[in-house]
Amino acid sequence: MEIGVLNVMQNWHRDLDDFQTFEGETDLLVAADRQGYDSLWCVEHHFEDYGLCPDNIQYLTHVAAKTSRAKLVPGAVILPWNDPLRVAEKMAMLEYFAPGRVALGIGRGLARREYRGFRVDMAESRGRFDESAKMVLEALETGFCEGDGEYHKQPRVEIRPRPLRSYYDDLYCVAMSNDSALAAAELGGRMMTFIQFAFERHMPMIELYRNRFREFHPDRPLLSPVLTDVTVIHEDAEEAKRLAYEHIGNHYVAVTDHYEFAGDHFKNIRGYEGYQAGADLIKSAGMEESQKTYIEAQNYGTPKQVLEKYRERRELVGDFNALLVFSYGGMPFEKAQHSLKLFAEQVMPELRKMGVSTLQAA
Repeated sequence: MEIGVLNVMQNWHRDLDDFQTFEGETDLLVAADRQGYDSLWCVEHHFEDYGLCPDNIQYLTHVAAKTSRAKLVPGAVILPWNDPLRVAEKMAMLEYFAPGRVALGIGRGLARREYRGFRVDMAESRGRFDESAKMVLEALETGFCEGDGEYHKQPRVEIRPRPLRSYYDDLYCVAMSNDSALAAAELGGRMMTFIQFAFERHMPMIELYRNRFREFHPDRPLLSPVLTDVTVIHEDAEEAKRLAYEHIGNHYVAVTDHYEFAGDHFKNIRGYEGYQAGADLIKSAGMEESQKTYIEAQNYGTPKQVLEKYRERRELVGDFNALLVFSYGGMPFEKAQHSLKLFAEQVMPELRKMGVSTLQAA
C-alpha cells in the first residue's frame, strides 16, 4: 500500500502571509519524507486563497532538493490550462532533479473562475484534456512532442533535456465524476479521488473505472484506487473531533465557495452535468447539514478510530492507496505536524499490513 501526503497550499491562516504559508507547507513535505511516507503531492490552483500553487511541477522541483526518498507527484497538472509541450518539458526536467522518484498526475479542473481566468471555455475541458494527455504521454515516451488536434497545432519538436522514462505505467488521474473515471481507465492511469461523502457512495464510480480499465487494458493488472482524505489525528478523541469540525469545516466552506457547489451552472456546461446532482443535494440539505456530512466522511479521530475507518473501506473496495491532507482550513502547522507524525508512528505500520497494493515501483 502506498501512503502519501497531499499539500493543498491553502492560506486560511489569519496570522500568516503567503510566504510563511509556503514555508509551513514545505516543512510538512520534508517531514513526511523523513517519516516514511511514500509519496509527496501538490495541487494546482490559481487566483485565490483556496490554493497558492499555480505551478506544482516547479514547486516539486524545490521539494526535490529538500527530500531524498519519497515519490514526487503533481496532483494534478490541470491539462486544459497548460500548454502540453510545456508540461512535457517541465516533467522531463523534474525527473533530472529526482531521478527514479517522479510520477505524473493529471486532471481537467472544475472551478469556473479558474477557467475564466485562463480564457478557456469550460465546455471544452474534456476535449482539451484528452488531446493534451495523449500529447504529453507520447512526448515523454518518445522524446518528441507533436500534435494536429482541434486545440493544439504543435509542430514536431524534441524535448530537451530528453525524458528519462515513460509515464504510461506511472500515471495518476483525478476522477471526481463518472466521465473522468472513464477517461482515467482508458488512459491506463490510476484513479485518484477525494472522499466527499459516505464511502459506499463512491463505490459505483470505482467499479465503473475498474470495468473500463479491464476492457481497455485486459493484459494489465487492475490498479488500486487512491483515496484522499482531509485528515486529523490526535491521541484524544474529543480534541480530534474539535479540530475536525473547526478546520475540516472551514475547508468544506472553501471547497463549496471555490467550486460554486451551491450553484446551478453545472447543468449548462458540457461534460460537467453530473456535478449538478451534487450541487442540488447541498442546496436541499442546507449548508450546515452538508458540511457535517462532509466532515464525517473524512478520516479523523484517534489512531485506533482512523484505522477502523480504513478497515471498513478495505472491506468494500479491496486494496487501495491512501493519500492524506493534513494542512487545510487554517489548521495551525504545529497541529498538522502532530497529525503527520502520529499517523506515521501509530497508523502507518498497521495500515501497511492490510494488503499489498498493485502499485508498480517507480
